[in-house]
Amino acid sequence: MLLKIEELKELLTSIGILDDAKIKLVEQYTKDAHTDFVDALLQMNIISDEKLGITVANHLKIPFVSLAKISIPEDVFHIVPEKIARKKKVIAFARDQAGIKLAMADPRDKEIIDMVSHKTQAKVLPHLATERDILNTFYIFKKDLQKAFDKILGDTKDKKPAHDISVSKIVDLILETAFYDKVSDIHIEPQEENALVRYRIDGILHDVVVYPKYLHERIMTRIKVLSQLRTDEHMSPQDGKMRFEIEDSYLDLRVSIIPIVNGEKGVLRLLSTQNRSITLTDLGMSDQDLEKVSRAYTKSYGMILATGPTGSGKSTSIYAILKVLNTRSKNITTIEDPVEYRIEGVNQIQVNKKASLTFASGLRSILRQDPNIILVGEIRDSETASIAVNAALTGHLVVSTLHTNDAATALPRLMDMKIEPFLVASTVNVIIAQRLVRKICEMCKTKVDVTYEDFSKNIPPELIKQHFGTKKDIHIYKGAGCDICHSTGYMGRLAVFEVLEVTKDIRELILKKADSDIIMQQAKKEGMLTMLDDGLQKVAQGRTTIEEVLRVTKVEAI
Repeated sequence: MLLKIEELKELLTSIGILDDAKIKLVEQYTKDAHTDFVDALLQMNIISDEKLGITVANHLKIPFVSLAKISIPEDVFHIVPEKIARKKKVIAFARDQAGIKLAMADPRDKEIIDMVSHKTQAKVLPHLATERDILNTFYIFKKDLQKAFDKILGDTKDKKPAHDISVSKIVDLILETAFYDKVSDIHIEPQEENALVRYRIDGILHDVVVYPKYLHERIMTRIKVLSQLRTDEHMSPQDGKMRFEIEDSYLDLRVSIIPIVNGEKGVLRLLSTQNRSITLTDLGMSDQDLEKVSRAYTKSYGMILATGPTGSGKSTSIYAILKVLNTRSKNITTIEDPVEYRIEGVNQIQVNKKASLTFASGLRSILRQDPNIILVGEIRDSETASIAVNAALTGHLVVSTLHTNDAATALPRLMDMKIEPFLVASTVNVIIAQRLVRKICEMCKTKVDVTYEDFSKNIPPELIKQHFGTKKDIHIYKGAGCDICHSTGYMGRLAVFEVLEVTKDIRELILKKADSDIIMQQAKKEGMLTMLDDGLQKVAQGRTTIEEVLRVTKVEAI
């Protein structure tokens, strides 16, 4: 950032964006999320990226450019070599009689200005652009995977022989593009005539490239080599891991290969180091819910449960809790299947059924290791549930996940696993139910009006009144679609939560073996927000759309 942090605080305070209370909140967020002050401002939605850039540019009397709003000719974009451009965070965005216009994170960088001037023999006109905008622009120029594939394969009329094509370059391209696209899974699948690469972005699968079938076996072999799998095995499923270095970071990938009718299909799960620093606030947990969870994890005993279907972000939530608890004074041990993220200072055990290391047997061994905190990747059976509950009862804090549809259902589910009601009541501290929704793309966010009548077709009137008021026209937001978000209108994800704290009244209901509906009603009386409530709050805040909230809360969409 061009301004020192103290200067930035003074500037934003002078224009009414910050005050002492907000500064304290932002500083606390930077500590909790291990991020810097500027990123904290953006992540907390205190100011938009573009407004922050304009504010700083006006203060320093430097021209500002928003690259997301202009079209950059490809020949101009390549004036600065990409490696240098990425390192220096600079992009050439226009060329005319006045000279070369440069978008720069630091317009005072004379070295790069002189280099471009010497190379082009033209005057250089520096403009301020935000780092986020510059990185997004690199992404736009990088993202057309099909074009890049075609370039490697050569002109289709003059197809290269298979042995002349660099398969390692193709695999690197697939992984690198996935990294920049913030992909969660890569699907590489053979079809009858061709083969297909698909990316899962924000929970949705997208076809990104079709390539000739004759290359597929070589691509799969390359992936097997990188994952240390058997290259001569084609008829049995194989699982492995690989690490891919990219820029100043690295990417861990979990690899699964299975034989299908048309050949071998590979699915690669990306476990980027960037995801490891996510906090519950980043995920979208409200202050009210965060307080309940904080009360639970500051206790030295009991259970914290995260519930929801596969892919709802449960693991990310429990890793975020572990990150807060991870201090040198505590012994934290986990039993997981698989170990998705390595956490420094935490003893992590991988389930291995061949070695008879299951959740239950692993958990028994952990209890002999003098732990303070135990993470059980998933409570799947009565035996694991029984050991976990007893561990929580004997002075350990146990964090785990469970597959239930909502928070209240987790309590009878434990009883179905033959856990006595008095044990459930005395050990469970809090239950976090969640779903992931797509966030509206900030680059193309637009305001739209929806009539009260349209809204009330799917949302109960009392919830509309609570979150949107009683006006006939309700203002909400949608993404119009742009290059950054693949024209979907969405970029990134956040969670909608339902946090049930086990209070005295709820304990009494558990002891009476009350069903989940009665427990849910009591929790609502005590102020619990349901996932629908939390989702509607996020719609009102302009963070997601009503369609997304209705999709994940299983209510019929508008």
